[in-house]
Amino acid sequence: MEHYRIRRLRTALLAVTAASGLLLTGCSGSDDSGGKASDDSRNGGYAPAPEGEQKGTPDGSEEDSREAAPSPDYLSTFALDVDTASYGYARRTLADGRLPDPSTVRPEEFVNSFRQDYDRPDGNGFTVTVDGARTTEDDWSLVRVGLATRTAGDSDERPPAALTFVIDVSGSMDEPGRLDLAKESLDTMTDQLRDDDSVALVTFSDEAEKVLPMTRLDGNRGEVHDAIDSLEPQDSTNLGAGVETGYETAEDGLRDGATNRVVLISDALANTGDTDADAILERISGERREHGITLFGVGVGSDYGDDLMEQLADRGDGHTAYVSDEEDARKVFVEQLPQNVDLTARDAKAQVAFDPETVKEFRLVGYDDRQVADDDFRDDSVDGGEVGPGHTVTALYAVRTREGADGHLATASVRWLDPKTRDPHEESGQLETDALNSSVHRASSRFQVTTLAAYFADTLRAGDGDRTSLPGCPSLSELSEQARDLAHSTEDEDVAQLADTIEDAHRLRS
Repeated sequence: MEHYRIRRLRTALLAVTAASGLLLTGCSGSDDSGGKASDDSRNGGYAPAPEGEQKGTPDGSEEDSREAAPSPDYLSTFALDVDTASYGYARRTLADGRLPDPSTVRPEEFVNSFRQDYDRPDGNGFTVTVDGARTTEDDWSLVRVGLATRTAGDSDERPPAALTFVIDVSGSMDEPGRLDLAKESLDTMTDQLRDDDSVALVTFSDEAEKVLPMTRLDGNRGEVHDAIDSLEPQDSTNLGAGVETGYETAEDGLRDGATNRVVLISDALANTGDTDADAILERISGERREHGITLFGVGVGSDYGDDLMEQLADRGDGHTAYVSDEEDARKVFVEQLPQNVDLTARDAKAQVAFDPETVKEFRLVGYDDRQVADDDFRDDSVDGGEVGPGHTVTALYAVRTREGADGHLATASVRWLDPKTRDPHEESGQLETDALNSSVHRASSRFQVTTLAAYFADTLRAGDGDRTSLPGCPSLSELSEQARDLAHSTEDEDVAQLADTIEDAHRLRS
């Protein structure tokens, strides 16, 4: 989605301003509290909120809210993102004894990998939760914007699904934890689908092959399992041919009233044919827009083309996950099946309006490739994110309040289109300064998990010895200890896994 990568001149100027005088004093990315400030652009800049008396927030009326909306200088607008692949791949890399490449670390995907406690709506749409807590840095707080869709109910409640599995059978997939895991995952997902769902199967190596046309599962599960069992590794990785044939197959088997989705399972190490995401997606951009076919990318393998898979999902109106073992496969293809099949919102975007009378500067953590021009928040022709039932989306901001700030701090709004009618809807939530009285370490357990994940991602991005960009960042040993305490108090296996992953990073950095 091209607009995600377009930066407005205003944003660039703000980043220069931030770099010249508004950089935070953070903690070291390692246990040593020393180290130079990182000049890596990944750490981003802080946007100063201008002086002035104008204030207001979106109120649901398009004409009135446009007039009342604050100056774009203190608006933050982005497309929603439910990807989690970055965290999954980092966890796998660290377990293998390697530090992840900082370019593969996307903080929002770390944060969105963990369960939240937000209220949920009864029907399609979102609830908006806004809270925050003080950091150890003077005047700096972390503000959490939480968006939640309805709880994923019984599978019978969703529309039927028409899924085209596009499977990488290249030579690089001939390793434990790649093609064997992909086949196992597909068998598991096929067993979880309903009789009125349909499945097609496409494979690709040096060329693409349609193995199974769109087939209803009612009475045909055995045929689908046989097709999956027949998959064997072959030669090169012509990902472009696989994606193109996959979309052609999905279009041929398009079902009205169903969720039509391509499920790409690959290590995304393209080496034959088109290897550029723009070239690959350019061929099928018309089909995906015209027919509403979305992409679910599932990454596998210790060597993994993270950037290419992420771009494919962005451009394909979908999302990504990473599967490293049977437990991950069960979570993605069984527990999270409704999220990965159904849709409750299309083109969902969020906009946070900070009050210049109480906020001095702010920064969104992550979402680097999801930025949307502020003026495009209510332009429904501009792409946003696709979100399914049971999803939560969390955005974390570092916010510096003005001295003696008291009153309104921020309003967060989310806008989305109904997946069937494409009618637009909005919801908003407010935050006052008195909600920041608690410290990060005394906040709710789920808020603490959010900050731990963000701090950990920020530390991995900073590199060994460089300073992180988030205020009040603990050392890796402190993060590990806090994660252990939270894992015990929450009895959450995912948080215990986070503690293990932080310990892996600590050992490698020590």
